[in-house]
Amino acid sequence: MSILQHTTFYTSVNRLHDLPSHAGIEVAFAGRSNAGKSSAINTLTNRGRLAFVSKSPGRTQLINFFQLGDDRFLVDLPGYGYAKVPFAIRRHWQDLLSTYLQTRKTLFGLVLIMDVRHPLKPLDIQMLDWFAPTGKSVHILLTKADKLSRQQANNTLREVRAYLLNSYPQCSVQLFSSLSAKGIDETMIVLNNWFGISSASENKTSETK
Repeated sequence: MSILQHTTFYTSVNRLHDLPSHAGIEVAFAGRSNAGKSSAINTLTNRGRLAFVSKSPGRTQLINFFQLGDDRFLVDLPGYGYAKVPFAIRRHWQDLLSTYLQTRKTLFGLVLIMDVRHPLKPLDIQMLDWFAPTGKSVHILLTKADKLSRQQANNTLREVRAYLLNSYPQCSVQLFSSLSAKGIDETMIVLNNWFGISSASENKTSETK
């Protein structure tokens, strides 16, 4: 059983000074509005409503912390790139996201969500530019892979991977679909490594339940 299946809500913050203090590990999820971030989190945690899936992109305005136990946290960052959000709110999100990504010492890695049909948009590149100087790992999920044929999805994956190799070598990338559950195992391997969880310890935890 995955440790993510024990994920529980911890807190929400809208200001940097309200970020929780702890000595553990955080893994953040970020992505453009309507790219499938909340659906990916819900699929990975096997919790249908853990992350709120809004019909109005840009509605999630808070940094949401979810606790996995033992000072491990999954952090759901506000979606970005939704034009109808007022400028003042967009500016606040930009400052909040950039500062969090660049300065948060407990942040171990970033899972960046991109719609496979529209990858590497300017704001996605901006997110990578904010985070790259930290030297920390980035794993990209090309979501909604079920919307393309296998050949189309694989072609996009190769193109994105080639771009990242030249520009952001600390990034890894994969296909993902919340609808078909494609890519869950591959993503969990990455997350387990980041959270310092071995397969043996995870199996042992499952056996004791």
